[in-house]
Amino acid sequence: MSTLKFWIGLSLVALAWSAAVPGKAPVDEERMHPHLPSSPRLRMISGEETSEYWLSASKKLIREKLNFVRNTNKAKNIILFLGDGMGLATLAAARSYIGGEELKLSFEEFPFTGLSKTYSVDKIVPDSACTSTSYLCGVKANYGTIGVNAHVKRGDCLAMANETNHVFSLGKWAMDAGKAAGLVTTTRVTHASPSGVYAHVADREWENNAVLEEACGEQAEGLQDIAVQLIHGEVGSKLKVMLGGGKRSFYSPEHYDKGRRTDGRNLVEEFEALAEGNTFVKTQKKLLSVNATETGRLLGLFSKSHMHYHLEQLDDPDNNEPTLEEMTEKAIEVLQTEEQGYFLFVEGGKIDISHHDTMARIALDETAELSKAVRKAREMTNPEDTLIVVTSDHSHTFSVAGYQPRGSDIFGPSKKMGKDGRPYLTLSYANGKSFEDFYDTETHERKDPTTLSTIGNFDQLFPAMVPLESETHGGEDVGVFASGPWAHLFTGVYEQNTIPHIMAFAACVGDGLTACDQ
Repeated sequence: MSTLKFWIGLSLVALAWSAAVPGKAPVDEERMHPHLPSSPRLRMISGEETSEYWLSASKKLIREKLNFVRNTNKAKNIILFLGDGMGLATLAAARSYIGGEELKLSFEEFPFTGLSKTYSVDKIVPDSACTSTSYLCGVKANYGTIGVNAHVKRGDCLAMANETNHVFSLGKWAMDAGKAAGLVTTTRVTHASPSGVYAHVADREWENNAVLEEACGEQAEGLQDIAVQLIHGEVGSKLKVMLGGGKRSFYSPEHYDKGRRTDGRNLVEEFEALAEGNTFVKTQKKLLSVNATETGRLLGLFSKSHMHYHLEQLDDPDNNEPTLEEMTEKAIEVLQTEEQGYFLFVEGGKIDISHHDTMARIALDETAELSKAVRKAREMTNPEDTLIVVTSDHSHTFSVAGYQPRGSDIFGPSKKMGKDGRPYLTLSYANGKSFEDFYDTETHERKDPTTLSTIGNFDQLFPAMVPLESETHGGEDVGVFASGPWAHLFTGVYEQNTIPHIMAFAACVGDGLTACDQ
């Protein structure tokens, strides 16, 4: 025992000596923060090498904060932008993608920011269904459910039928107060996020009657699938604008060869028959030609399932799908014809889908597209009477690793080698389908990622540590960015379900506390 104590003591002395000797870095410190070969910045910004540059920038920000006057007007219009799966790491990488780490996405210019806690009632890491119930309906729920409280577990048909378990969205609160409401998405309009505006289902998969009836059997009688709820539901039937993908859930095959309904219905035809002013469009050209003042309600379905990625649209000379920015612009044009104002939900939904497939290049481009849509909305509205909030439903297992030079390709390899002597990419995932693309399961060695044939393609895969069919969501908090009336209430760290209540407060809608009560 005395010998063991001697060697332990000697080791401690050695460690203390190495930490104390000037110029000698501790071993752990050198390992965590290696001295990499010096490399010049690839993008030079004048003045950054001086102290005065950073001092001046800080003074400027402080002056802006001091001069800011809180806007306590009643919000006539409220717009909620959602970057599905747009975690903080995605935002950081997207800045590099759009031109530089020092740049900001349009909504990062907003004066107020906060953090939203995204967990659901039954899971630490949520999905897009229960989170849509949270940030739209103001109630946290169970994984996989939409527009219902936590009395409803996923797949519980009987609990779904009990209308006392239904919860309603900010869209309904706005319409009950005399405003118009609408939704825009790059996914299917019946997908998890947009469905939170109007639907009440025990399972996010029940987008058409076929899947609902298969799941519920005899208990399906009297239940409405998500597509039917959009066209004929209490909330969906009153929405003024509905733009996105997902034609397949609105048709039976006899009306559209890719239709998935089995009840013989053509819900688009039923929508058009509901009122003379109801307008249906299915191409970019038709959407852009819509006259807002002559349109009663607008339904646009531009693809069979989800809309194509923006980079795919650019790559296709025959593309007939609008961009997220174009859909947002037309939605606002139509909603602005309403004298009492409106609520609009806009989702950049394919950030999430590309992350699930470990396609980081696409995820960052979709984030940039959301930024364009937000900028367009701010240009078309007045911050004195329009509250715009930008947030995400959840994060992903996506990360940005060190230590590449400023201005280097965010999709490229780090300058530091792994212990196996091979480079690694700056961007990667904790899990996902790309595991075997980057790891040889026979030799048990990591592949050199710079030699893979897909490098540079827009659908390039990025490394995943754990093999899964689909990369998972992440559980950390997500950002919230706000501009307009009462935007200062969005500072701090809060539960995700608080978001619609604050927006309702600013617009004086709903049954909760409102600015008009003050």
